[in-house]
Amino acid sequence: MTASLISVMFAAVISQNIVLSQYQGICPFLGVSKKMSSAAGMGFAVIFVLAISSVFCWLVYNYILLPLELDYLYTMAFILVIASLVQLLEMVLKRFSPTLYSALGVYLPLITTNCAILGTANSAVVYNSYNFLYTFGVSIATGVGFLLAICLLAGIRLKTDNASEIPKCFKGFPITLVTAAIMAMAFAGFSGILG
Repeated sequence: MTASLISVMFAAVISQNIVLSQYQGICPFLGVSKKMSSAAGMGFAVIFVLAISSVFCWLVYNYILLPLELDYLYTMAFILVIASLVQLLEMVLKRFSPTLYSALGVYLPLITTNCAILGTANSAVVYNSYNFLYTFGVSIATGVGFLLAICLLAGIRLKTDNASEIPKCFKGFPITLVTAAIMAMAFAGFSGILG
């Protein structure tokens, strides 16, 4: 069981990366990756929200929705859980880290509607029917994969923004999209190895 969990978690970070393989969470991935500090802050915020929301979604689904035969309401219930946690995170960041709060800007509330968060909860809890430990592990690993991808993109964007070799028509957002595409191809290379 432990080897299987480690394999699933490693695949969630690399070969099944939520952003680069499943293309979920692209909006904050592209929008917050201009500076390394804001990219890391968003990555850790996503890890926090993913881990806590998936656990709560698992509990709500297995102990409230299924016994009451209301499992068809899982999407609505999951969105309520995620929105509550993001609101809590927003209040904590505003109070204890105003610089990170302002750096994340509009992208922090967008975590609520981030399809990566809802997609992970749906996948782990409903579609794959993981147990509690697997749900928590996969959620953390998915968040770490998001953190890895956004920090890699932020590091590359720092280099490309100052590069003189890039043609003028590719400066800014176009080279960011090309970079993200190349990163997605590189991560896809692990798909045969890691599941």
